[in-house]
Amino acid sequence: MIIIKTQEEILKMKKAGEILADVHRKLATMIKPGISTLELDRFVDEYLLSIGAYPEQKGYRGFPYAICASVNDEICHGFPRKEPLKEGDIVTIDMVVNYEGYLADSAWSYPVGEISENAKNLLEVTKKALYLGIEQAIVGNRLGDIGYAIQSFVESNGYSVVRDFVGHGIGKEMHEDPQVPHYGKPNRGIRLTEGMVITIEPMVNEGVYSMKIDDNEWTARTLDGKLSAQYEHTIAITKDGPMILTNQDL
Repeated sequence: MIIIKTQEEILKMKKAGEILADVHRKLATMIKPGISTLELDRFVDEYLLSIGAYPEQKGYRGFPYAICASVNDEICHGFPRKEPLKEGDIVTIDMVVNYEGYLADSAWSYPVGEISENAKNLLEVTKKALYLGIEQAIVGNRLGDIGYAIQSFVESNGYSVVRDFVGHGIGKEMHEDPQVPHYGKPNRGIRLTEGMVITIEPMVNEGVYSMKIDDNEWTARTLDGKLSAQYEHTIAITKDGPMILTNQDL
């Protein structure tokens, strides 16, 4: 069942999104060679609690951290660890913020120091794909329009879109209906209506889209060991177009 949000609820989710965006801006200044993702996790956990917010994924189905930190060939759900990030790595930080009972979800991929041209291009294409998907998040369109916009752009650039993980509805629960694939055909799927709030979060691989799960039963990584990137926003469908609730632009 798709839960339609009131304008008041969307504004509450926007507040959670503003907090989340602020955390990403802070992380952008911290991520550099020598810092560990475990340090980043501790910072996010302590900072959110200090301002009356909560890292919603901590404890979700036993997940033990405030953030997911996925490095290089890790697609998503990476465990923060004590080993320092190295020059040339890329790292995706994904988190869900709970503020006064309402949630926002956003992932962002970051370069660690100077990265290769191939890695730069992967990040650029993945971020562009996110915003092309967001452009289709308008009243009257269908979910397939979002997926098609993302998939066609990604594949035209020689990359692949992960199939095993998709976007989702969000509100007071982290995962609500509908599922939001980042691939598909135009004019297919559920029609978008005012008051829906969804995440759009393409995961894009340098090689094949196939994946495998680590022994921790959480971390997904590319089957061929090539790089993966992800960008994600929480989006409200409004009569005036898509509203990005996790917008980092001031």
